[in-house]
Amino acid sequence: MRINIKFVVSFLSTIIALVMATQVIAQENAEFSNMELIGQHDLDGNGDGGEGLALQQLSDGRKILYFAHSARNQCLSIIDVSNPEEPVLINQLPSPAQGVTRCNSLGLSGNVLTIANEAQEIGMQPAGLWVLDVSDFDKVTNASSLDDLKMSFFDTSGEHSRGVHNVWFVDGEFAHIASGMPDFEPTNPKDDHMWVTVDLRDPANPKEVGRWWLPGVNKIDDCLPDCLPIRHDPFDNGYRPHQVFLHPDQPDRAYVGYIDGGAMIFDTSGLAKVRSGEAQTYTPQLISRVEFHPPYTAWTHTFQPMTDRQLAWSSDEATSDNCRDAPKIIWLLDIRAETNPVIVGTSPLHDNDSELCQRGGRFGAHNIHPNMPGPLYANLQNTTVAAWFNGGIRIYHAEPSPSNVPDVPPQIKELGFYIPAAPRRNIQKTSQMNNVMVGADGLIYGQERFNGGLYIFKYTGEVPLD
Repeated sequence: MRINIKFVVSFLSTIIALVMATQVIAQENAEFSNMELIGQHDLDGNGDGGEGLALQQLSDGRKILYFAHSARNQCLSIIDVSNPEEPVLINQLPSPAQGVTRCNSLGLSGNVLTIANEAQEIGMQPAGLWVLDVSDFDKVTNASSLDDLKMSFFDTSGEHSRGVHNVWFVDGEFAHIASGMPDFEPTNPKDDHMWVTVDLRDPANPKEVGRWWLPGVNKIDDCLPDCLPIRHDPFDNGYRPHQVFLHPDQPDRAYVGYIDGGAMIFDTSGLAKVRSGEAQTYTPQLISRVEFHPPYTAWTHTFQPMTDRQLAWSSDEATSDNCRDAPKIIWLLDIRAETNPVIVGTSPLHDNDSELCQRGGRFGAHNIHPNMPGPLYANLQNTTVAAWFNGGIRIYHAEPSPSNVPDVPPQIKELGFYIPAAPRRNIQKTSQMNNVMVGADGLIYGQERFNGGLYIFKYTGEVPLD
């Protein structure tokens, strides 16, 4: 057999060039402005950060961080962040079915910790919501599984269910989950979650008290086929809830990111009758809906109000590497007329965005800081802090309009950012910042998606982070 020397040389040259290019794009150094990294922990090689962070203050003064994992090996890390420069890993609890289910999201109220349990595929188990007792920290420290802390498990598994993807639990009473259910069969497999309200006032006996889905996504809907939602190829990500925010200081309203369904505002006043015992169940009532898709590629992830200013942030999620689904940004909406929310701004672009698109992995918006109640969390009414995958952690400010010009929409200004160096084992050759939360002391906690684990940042800019 004759060997074509020119071909071999050309082939080897191409391989060498690709290897060298890979080495070049690996991000070896951090990039930052008005932010500094003060602490980091790779969680002993289990640094796959999900979308769940919650703080707990112990009676001895220690501050504990509960950290949800995105993969299907570890479920939960418990970290002492009393000294943010040197966080200490206290314990790690494995996935209840390693290789099958993950614990992407969590919610903590008082001493009750809820953890989302989502299976890799429909029909797999376990799938549902874990309800854990974390009142005895010695028990938390020595636990070897979720069962050691278990108060109950709300099972949402079924033939067409993957279980719970996201949970919002902040009031000690009701958890709001994005989940499949045993009796829910979607008209399209991409629409396999609904919003379910779970009564946890007796955490040992959780029960469903409400549910909502977009008409047309459930095979039992009377309006079919006329109400089938329009599919938008090639960016058809599904009509299902991702995140539900219902704040105790505004209990009659919920703000929901509904992926291809957009950003939605609901009247949840009916929940008060469940709370008082006048009713067994309630149904959220849709007030308004803002759709970004089309013409944009959507994936509405989070809808976070700033109630003091009657504004709201809505974030997309970048779900494809190298900006194949760009742009994925943060929107600012005026919600003074809640039946007609209006887009008034978008997060600013940067001169190097095109380079970040090609640097490796995802680039674009994802989670933003949730305004959780209580003394341990920041209640941001003028700013937001966002996880931006390989764009790091970014801080945005809704600049007030000139005082002498009424009703001028605010402008979004970036106050700072921090892009960590690529964790050593990340195949993307970049860091992929997945989630973020701001403490009452202004410290910013970030989760890296694959290997970086926990990052703790400090904002150093002049404009207040408030």
